[in-house]
Amino acid sequence: MERHIPLDGCLNFRDLGGYPTRDGRQVRWRRLFRSDALHRLSAADVRVLRGELELGTVVDLRSSGERRAETPGPLAAEDVRFHHVPLFDGDTVGSARLSEPMTLSDRYFALAEAAKEAVARVVEVLARSDRPALYHCAAGKDRTGLISAVLLGALGVRDEIIVADYALTRQNLDAIIERLDETEGYREMLSALPPDTLHAEPETMITLLDRMRERYGSMRGYLQSAGTRDATLQQLEEHVLTTAPSEQV
Repeated sequence: MERHIPLDGCLNFRDLGGYPTRDGRQVRWRRLFRSDALHRLSAADVRVLRGELELGTVVDLRSSGERRAETPGPLAAEDVRFHHVPLFDGDTVGSARLSEPMTLSDRYFALAEAAKEAVARVVEVLARSDRPALYHCAAGKDRTGLISAVLLGALGVRDEIIVADYALTRQNLDAIIERLDETEGYREMLSALPPDTLHAEPETMITLLDRMRERYGSMRGYLQSAGTRDATLQQLEEHVLTTAPSEQV
């Protein structure tokens, strides 16, 4: 199985399948995906997503302003359930300028704290989805990276694998930033961000995981503090985990 799925309209579309858990299970291939924005998808991309991957659920983590600034894209005409669950719902520039002195890891932790209810809602949507599901933001790095860390941690995936998954964005990060820079709103956001936040270095995720564990004990503890029920986590496991062995990480 290929983790990166090449698409004309996405630069950071990845499968979370194959990651092993501490109890000997693994994340199912072709069941859970993470990505950058979808509005540039081509007709060929839609055929891959709907025909090959059988995508049925999409969770959009972007703000209302971001969604208004971009067309829905061709996937909106398909039999796909869309859920808008913004982790913050301000304008992109204002959000970028919030707490500028913070490191990128600080920003992730602050977002995790401020968006607890939204993160719990994302997990609930994914747990209830009976079809392959995708969650995405604009670049598929920051908000998507936070959701990935919470999901994988709650499923029992080891820290080093969560860190490696986060760092995979580095392979296409220059192209992702270049594409965002073509849109006026994101161009202003990128210019407002401190340079040391435009990366996806392993140390950023390592620090975030350490802080989350220090505050909540585990990602499950974090979700439980946000109101996620044990039944929801069990349903998530049933939908996305399998006992089949895997050698690919």
